[in-house]
Amino acid sequence: MAVLNTIELEGVSDLSWKAAAQEALREAAKTLRGIRRLDILSTSASILDGGRIEYRTQVRLTFVQSAR
Repeated sequence: MAVLNTIELEGVSDLSWKAAAQEALREAAKTLRGIRRLDILSTSASILDGGRIEYRTQVRLTFVQSAR
């Protein structure tokens, strides 16, 4: 029987909300195995000095907990 866990993360990108979500997934995949699902919870953007935009995407990842 599998046990599913979830974790919520926020990715940040100078390019887009999609890139921010991909960054969150990329970082999580460095330490989590068995990622099965990514849900977008929210998006936002910050306007930085000089008018640069920083995109933020909050995601929930669902993954299978490995047996010990």
